[in-house]
Amino acid sequence: MEKILILDFGSQYTQLIARRVRELNVYCEIHPYNKVPALDADVKGVILSGSPSSVRDEDSPRPDLSEIKGKLPLLGVCYGAQLLAFEYGGEVKGAPSREYGRAMLTVVAPEDPLMQGLPSPTQVWMSHGDTITSIPANYEIIGSTDNVKVAAYHIAGEMTWGIQFHPEVFHSTDGPRLLENFVMNICGCSGKWSPASFIDSTVAELKEKLGDDKVILGLSGGVDSTVAAVLLNKAIGHNLQCIFVNNGLLRANEFEDVLAQYKGMGLNVVGVDASERFYADLKGVTDPEQKRKIIGKDFIEVFNDEAQKFEGAKWLAQGTIYPDVIESVSVKGPSATIKSHHNVGGLPEKMHLSIVEPLRLLFKDEVRRVGKALGIDAALLGRHPFPGPGLGIRILGEVTADKVRILQQADKIFIDGLREAGLYDQVWQAGVMLLPVQSVGVMGDERTYESCCALRAVVSTDGMTADWVHLPYEFLAKVSNEIINKVRGINRVVYDISSKPPATIEWE
Repeated sequence: MEKILILDFGSQYTQLIARRVRELNVYCEIHPYNKVPALDADVKGVILSGSPSSVRDEDSPRPDLSEIKGKLPLLGVCYGAQLLAFEYGGEVKGAPSREYGRAMLTVVAPEDPLMQGLPSPTQVWMSHGDTITSIPANYEIIGSTDNVKVAAYHIAGEMTWGIQFHPEVFHSTDGPRLLENFVMNICGCSGKWSPASFIDSTVAELKEKLGDDKVILGLSGGVDSTVAAVLLNKAIGHNLQCIFVNNGLLRANEFEDVLAQYKGMGLNVVGVDASERFYADLKGVTDPEQKRKIIGKDFIEVFNDEAQKFEGAKWLAQGTIYPDVIESVSVKGPSATIKSHHNVGGLPEKMHLSIVEPLRLLFKDEVRRVGKALGIDAALLGRHPFPGPGLGIRILGEVTADKVRILQQADKIFIDGLREAGLYDQVWQAGVMLLPVQSVGVMGDERTYESCCALRAVVSTDGMTADWVHLPYEFLAKVSNEIINKVRGINRVVYDISSKPPATIEWE
């Protein structure tokens, strides 16, 4: 399978480079700069990412490129471009002022393979504190901006290029064309990697890997675990056993609805209602991290108890996707941000099972494309992300069955309202938070002293950053009125207009 390698130097945009390459239907992998894999015949080209480091620092990332430069098509982006200039006789200095934001690139060499078809000028996005001030004699400038003379270059006699801007970000207007020039024209990729080809190759690999072994999978009702289940079911059929645990913190009617939906898909699914156990263990607990740990621990124990009934299982399937894989082998080591409530945390060690992750090569949007190709219901594929601890981290303070009931009712009104108004698919994630705040209200002739809830709706691509959605005032008014009138226990509704960062999507 042809592929592009992306060497990661710690840039916040590295995953975005991979996403842009994948959009060309070309498979690519991200690897830390200091863990370069074997360069087999499938590798058609290499991209060097940006970095928060400076090439002028003694401890800056310096990979051995001897097996790459001059032998394979190579594109350095930002830090990658500076590295290729600095290491081979050029000069890199601190910019007079940090160059960040939009700039207009003049294409100096329109005949260059990397620049072909790009208008001049074209808008690009800069994000660097250093700049290339001189280049070796065999380096040719192919693009400049008003402030950056060496904005893009080509090494004569080599298929090596460097650019000091970020073509992968939205603000680089013709960035997709530049990357297409590199990946398709220079590297010669065919662009045949598709959801259908992924399904065929993955099912074949799973059949060979698993044989007649039995596999257990924890379903959550979400996109990732569902697509993983259908892929595995296609490969091993009845040898797959799925377990769906109701922790009492799901949305209204979700346990029953999702079970019915799964059974209609031909999956072996057993549902376990452990609500009372979770409520009992969460009694009196108010610390968010402690709640997460209790929910995670209980899930592991309930799941393990049920899994023991499925004799002879040798594998535990997980819906791990590519961002999780990248995070675990990042430049700086395992990320400290992996959440303690991750549903499968601790399961492999406790159950002594091998792990199989059929989606570990895919980004979230690719998982949905594969799911569509598998014939999974569009409503399920389009579901908003839902946190592992569920409503447990949307109830601030102690979690009780009564608070869950109140929040489920309010949340259902909000989510149903988004669907009815045609707004659901315009939102990346939405939900209601039940606050430990009571306020005075007047309902009829009666004075009330009840809870306040906060509506939250954000747009995002991967959850790393998010912006609040500008929902119509009329819609918010209708939802607020319906919640206050129909949900006993809430007499005030507010709308959260915080972006991430600095706020998180969930409140806990």
